[in-house]
Amino acid sequence: MWKGPFGVNDSGADKASASLTAEERQRQHARQLSAHVRAMRAFFEGPDGQDILTAEREMLAPLFERCFGFHSLNLGPGGNDLLSLSAIRHAIHWSPEAALAESPSTLICPLTQLALPDESMDLVMLHHLLEVAPEPHRLLREAARVLRSSGCLVIVAWQPLSGEGLLRLDPRRRHITPWEGSWRTPAALRDWLAFVDFEIERIDYAGFHLPGLRLRHGWLERMGRRYNLPLGSLMLIRARRNVGYVQPLNAKRPRVAIPGVSIGQATRVHSREGHVKRESRRDLSERG
Repeated sequence: MWKGPFGVNDSGADKASASLTAEERQRQHARQLSAHVRAMRAFFEGPDGQDILTAEREMLAPLFERCFGFHSLNLGPGGNDLLSLSAIRHAIHWSPEAALAESPSTLICPLTQLALPDESMDLVMLHHLLEVAPEPHRLLREAARVLRSSGCLVIVAWQPLSGEGLLRLDPRRRHITPWEGSWRTPAALRDWLAFVDFEIERIDYAGFHLPGLRLRHGWLERMGRRYNLPLGSLMLIRARRNVGYVQPLNAKRPRVAIPGVSIGQATRVHSREGHVKRESRRDLSERG
């Protein structure tokens, strides 16, 4: 088990943070996030972390097959190849400091001030970051700002109503990676997303195992995934921008010329044409 970055008294840290200037608070948040990134990368290198990544890949692969565009952004600890599952080739990764950057093109900036233009990303993934983000609401607002109107927002987070959530009842575990931070329920995240005009399309659950036991990807995992039971340690939330469409009253639907028909309609179209031809022949015979 890995010691997490939030092993101090949270209330005391909040009081001390309130007396800091904006620049000092930003440096403090960067140090906390850097400690979290190091601890999570070490966790993912271990056997338990590898099991978690395997479950996440199985959840993300079918979703990413339906995500298209030019640019994707991964906001998380990194140290994985999750965005490589997407058809979007240009993937941008984030890091709280240059020492943790995985490539020269890594985005290094505060989570509340992403150095990206508005509506520039086709896919944004928050990977185990909302639990530990110092300002999670502002993080969601920034993710919504840089995402295109037709883009996809993906949140991979821990699920509190699970076996891992039961382990967090022990206060000592809440300061150990990966159990640190604040785990939010799907209902709470639904309200948070509605605040930034996003709506949840679907929630998938994975990581089904008994408390204290390793995730073995056995029959328990298969049954939980098949029926999508809300008891898994992991949850994957897919959300899109809530763009309302209002149709004016008394609006007439324009007629559109369709050059071709589908296979299911071809039989009816041909039978109708044959019926018209038969009627025209009958009229000619009566006139003759």
